[in-house]
Amino acid sequence: MDRINLNRRYVLGGTLGLSALSMAGATRAQTAAFGPIRQVKAGTLDIGYVETGPAHGPVVILLHGWPYDIHAFAEVAPALAAKGYRVIVPYLRGYGTTRFLSADTPRNGQQAVVAVDVIALMDALKIDKAVIGGFDWGARTADIVAAVWPSRCKALVSVSGYLIGSQATNKGPLPPKAELQWWYQFYFATERGQAGYAANTHAFARLIWQTASPQWHFDDLTFERSAQAFDNPDHVAVVIHNYRWRLGLAQGEAKYDALEAQLAAAPAIAVPTIALEGDANGAAHPDPSAYAKKFTGWYQHRNLTGGIGHNLPQEAPAAFTQALLDVADKA
Repeated sequence: MDRINLNRRYVLGGTLGLSALSMAGATRAQTAAFGPIRQVKAGTLDIGYVETGPAHGPVVILLHGWPYDIHAFAEVAPALAAKGYRVIVPYLRGYGTTRFLSADTPRNGQQAVVAVDVIALMDALKIDKAVIGGFDWGARTADIVAAVWPSRCKALVSVSGYLIGSQATNKGPLPPKAELQWWYQFYFATERGQAGYAANTHAFARLIWQTASPQWHFDDLTFERSAQAFDNPDHVAVVIHNYRWRLGLAQGEAKYDALEAQLAAAPAIAVPTIALEGDANGAAHPDPSAYAKKFTGWYQHRNLTGGIGHNLPQEAPAAFTQALLDVADKA
């Protein structure tokens, strides 16, 4: 597969890569028109998603995190499509046009269920296997699919590497500086926090964007384009449940208990993987040396320099795209 230019420098295996030009053709007008949004019934959801590229091309699925949305991939998706890939970018549960099919379905945000959503999406779109890439919640979800359903994941790109967790592990205290990075997790554990997030969702998300990516100087148009996804009627409930579940303060659905037990054992990931990390990621993230052994197949870690924060695919779209192309070649 042909290489594309990187719009940031990256360190690969201790060797400094060359700085290159920004991704050609990625103008604000193009990314503002990212879409159109399609809908498909999958599992318990009616999932909103963008699809681009040839209908019969090899598939790439791109998964966003919190508090972000599909526009994190507004430059990555067309670049992959230009290389012949069919690219699927879904709104996660609680975001954008994704809706629950039943009012009776719990607004559950535990880690297992988001991965089950991805498998349901693949089934609904008749996708047997895909390269999967993501960051934040999306990286954790991609990791889970790769670990539990390796026959469905051709290869993986995961920002911040191995993010599969467990409630038992999360019960252990962290050093004070690390706990400080999770301030919003503790805030969300309170009724005040839930009310505060509901009342100030956009302002809260902007603050997270700023603290997680302190050197990313996004403009109002860029933020508001994504912030519309947080107006989903289930957004607050799903987000609050996600963070409370992590701390063991909220129950998950019993039907996912066996899957969560499997994930709590930290299963290895055997598919070809590239882990990415930005040099200015202000969000809590693990040391790569702590998770490298969890990837038992072909594996590579890339450090991106130049002030790259937490929303790596949007801050360094060419580097993220190149990682997807490179890891696909290893599958």
